[in-house]
Amino acid sequence: MIMIIAKNVILGTLIVGGVAFGQPADTNATPATPAKTQSIQTDISEEQLVNLAGRQRMLSQRMARDYFYVGKKVNTSNARRQLKKSLADFKKMQEFLNDTIEDKEIKNLIAFVNMSLDEFISISNKPYSAENGALIVDLSESILEGYNYIVNALTKGKATNKIIDIAGKQRMLSQRIGKYYIAYQAGIKDKNTIVQMKESVKEFDTVLSKLKSNNSKIQKELEQVNKMWNIVYKFYLNIEKGGLPIIVFSTTDDITSKMNRVVAMYVEH
Repeated sequence: MIMIIAKNVILGTLIVGGVAFGQPADTNATPATPAKTQSIQTDISEEQLVNLAGRQRMLSQRMARDYFYVGKKVNTSNARRQLKKSLADFKKMQEFLNDTIEDKEIKNLIAFVNMSLDEFISISNKPYSAENGALIVDLSESILEGYNYIVNALTKGKATNKIIDIAGKQRMLSQRIGKYYIAYQAGIKDKNTIVQMKESVKEFDTVLSKLKSNNSKIQKELEQVNKMWNIVYKFYLNIEKGGLPIIVFSTTDDITSKMNRVVAMYVEH
């Protein structure tokens, strides 16, 4: 069983991308600046924990995507700013989850992820090359695998947590699509890049068609995602043709933001 414990935390450390434990907000927003001495006693529900751990999956892909945009010198200022913020958010949540979860196996996985993260940061600070890019892809996949395991452990046997996991995974897939699209344009032109890209599009499409809710607010958000997806997914499938990196950057972020709101509502529902 996964043990969850309450912690005294500084308010600002729990606000990731403008989202305080599942509250709907833009995932690209700048976190609020906390009062220097303000603290709260936070009781984390299992649903909230699944959301937060699941968001780490998304960040693993967003960090890699932004790295390639910077390396390719496309949308550089936005990508560099977002990469810096995503790395800070990821590290902050790593610390929180490690302090909150008592399960030893998960703690070991978090420690492993930290090792991969350190290597990711080291490579990201070096001049871009196709070789370094290939390493970034591998590291992002390793981090993702670790967090997939963690989320699966947190959702085991819990139907309400499972829907949060499924909806939350869409955030990751949208960033994964962006990662492989720009990685191909940046010189990672092996067959696996194309395969992973198209499989991510297929998985996102399959899950989106099955996500339904009796909650009118959730359903309205899902319909908006569907409307956007039906237009933009064709751009993503043209990975070999390329030519639309700015559109891919902005639309994958828009989809992530919308799905973040959906997940937050599932947590509260």
